[in-house]
Amino acid sequence: MTTLPMIETEIHPAVDNPALPDFVSESELPSRDGDRVIQFREALREAMSEEMRKDKRVFLLGEEVAQYSGAYKVSQGMLEEFGEERIIDTPISENGFAGMAISAAMMGLRPIVEFMSWSFSFVAADPILNNAPKMLYMSGGQFGCPIVFRGNDGAGGQLASTHSWCVEALYANVPGLKMAIPSNPYDAKGLLKTAINDPDPVFFLESERMLGDKAHVPEEEYYIPFGRARLAREGDAITLVSFGRPVNFCLEAAEKLSAEGIEVDVLDMRTIRPLDIDSVIERVKVTNKVLVVDQSWPFASIASEVVTQICERCFDWLDAPPQRLNTEDVPTPYAKGLEYNYLPNPDRIYAAVKAMVNA
Repeated sequence: MTTLPMIETEIHPAVDNPALPDFVSESELPSRDGDRVIQFREALREAMSEEMRKDKRVFLLGEEVAQYSGAYKVSQGMLEEFGEERIIDTPISENGFAGMAISAAMMGLRPIVEFMSWSFSFVAADPILNNAPKMLYMSGGQFGCPIVFRGNDGAGGQLASTHSWCVEALYANVPGLKMAIPSNPYDAKGLLKTAINDPDPVFFLESERMLGDKAHVPEEEYYIPFGRARLAREGDAITLVSFGRPVNFCLEAAEKLSAEGIEVDVLDMRTIRPLDIDSVIERVKVTNKVLVVDQSWPFASIASEVVTQICERCFDWLDAPPQRLNTEDVPTPYAKGLEYNYLPNPDRIYAAVKAMVNA
C-alpha cells in the first residue's frame, strides 16, 4: 500500500512557497573541468538527495524506485538513507500515483514523481496536464503545485515505437508548467535542484541512453536557472540550436566539421519552458544561419516553434532560410540501424550543415 510521508504540514498558498535559490551568471558557476567524474544517473541522485536532506517535505515516488533502487538505478541507496516514507514504491498505475502526488503538492509537500518512461505518462495525462499546470490559475492563487515529474524521454535503444516517445512538443504546449531537458551530468544536477525548489510543476526529461554518460560534476552546491541557454561551442559558420541528447550529436558533428575548417555554434537550450529565445537571436545575428536539431517529430515540434520565433524576430539577419532537423516522421523503428537513421544523428547533422554552408 502506498502511503504519503507523515510530515506535519498545512496548506501552503503559492505566495508562501520559499524563494528559489540565488542564481549566478554562467561564468560564476563552478568549473565544468575537474577530476570528480560521475554518471548522469549519479548526478540526478545527488540532486534529489541533497534537496531531501535540506527539506523534509521532498519525497520520491514511482514504480520500483525503492526496493529495486529504480529501474535504471537512479535512486540506488536512497531508500536506505531516507526510509520507506520518503522513497515510495507505487503500483503500476501512473494515473493514480501522479494524481496522489499532485494532491500532496497542493497540501504543501514537494513530490518528485518518476515515470519509468515518459511514454507511460500518457496514462496520467489528465492529472499532469489538466490539474497540475492549471491549479494555481483555477484556484485564484490559493494552491500552488510544486511538483517534479521526471523520467526517460525519447528513443531508449531498440525499445520500439510505444516506448520511445519524445513528449516535449506535446507537453510544452500547456501553459502553467516548466520543462527542463539536460544534455549532460553537470546540467542535470543543477537543473534538477532548481526544479525541486520551483513553485510550479516541472517536467524534467532525461534520456535512458545518457544515464551512463560521465562528466565532471563539482561537489560544491550549485543551481542552474531555467530560461538560460548555454553556448556549448562557439563558431561563425552557422548556429546549431538543440536540447537534451541531440546536443551531443551536434557536438560530435561539430568536431568533424571543424576538421574541415567549418566552425559552428552549438547552443544548448537546457529548458523549453521558459525558452531562452534571446540567446538564439543573439547567436543568429553572429552566424546569420541556423539549424534547429530536435529529437521529436517535425510537425508542430519544438524546432518548428524556435524557427518561427527566429523568423519573427530577426528575419533581416538571416542569410538563408532557417532549417530544422528532426527525427523522421514515422513511428520509432525497433531495428538498431533503422533507429539510428531515424534520429537526428551526427551524420545527418553534418550533411545538413554542409548543405547550408555551401549553398
